[in-house]
Amino acid sequence: MIRWAAFSTVLVPVVLLWYGSSLAGAAGTALDLAAVTAVCRLLLRRSERVAARTPAVEPPAAAPSRGRRQRAGSGSHRGGRHSGGNTPVD
Repeated sequence: MIRWAAFSTVLVPVVLLWYGSSLAGAAGTALDLAAVTAVCRLLLRRSERVAARTPAVEPPAAAPSRGRRQRAGSGSHRGGRHSGGNTPVD
């Protein structure tokens, strides 16, 4: 992933110059992309170090949650659209 970022850091300014952008604008874009790439690389290495340092702990098994369609009571219909029996709808 970092190699693609480095490649785009070089490629984007070249394309900008090809399409008529100024040299200063292309250089500024290259510096911005290089800074973003460096920060992303730093954060990626930091998260890899933290992940390697902390032991893998499994979360405790949670009790089954009662979702929207699993209500505790029986026979209680709340809301919704109910027609009165088998009456036809015009």
